[in-house]
Amino acid sequence: MRDGLAAYDVAMTGSQRLRIVPSQFAVDHLPNSTFPEDDEWIALVRAPEGLTVIREAPAWAEGEIWKGFYGEAGGLDTPGTLAALVGPLAESSVPVFVASTFHADLVLVPAHRLEEAVSALRDAGHRVAE
Repeated sequence: MRDGLAAYDVAMTGSQRLRIVPSQFAVDHLPNSTFPEDDEWIALVRAPEGLTVIREAPAWAEGEIWKGFYGEAGGLDTPGTLAALVGPLAESSVPVFVASTFHADLVLVPAHRLEEAVSALRDAGHRVAE
């Protein structure tokens, strides 16, 4: 296990069980929208600068494609759960985009960096099912 932030976070929250979501995703920004025109979205975040939309991306999609990790439910009152995941990815310089749910976090990484992300998370003590 690496030292620093990742070691601290895993010690605080324990090893997490993660699965790789079989879908691939696209993250879009719609600057002048408050809601997408279709219902093909997975998650929405509305902010002053517009709408961010996470969608399932078709196999033929162009642009940045993301793969997702989803963990077991940790609960809203468990501190450090998300930090324990993004810390090791940051240490490995793997970009992330996160959508949180009531039960867990969907942590997206660029599809071409998936193997690197899996290695970083496993090295930090997490269990990743493929």
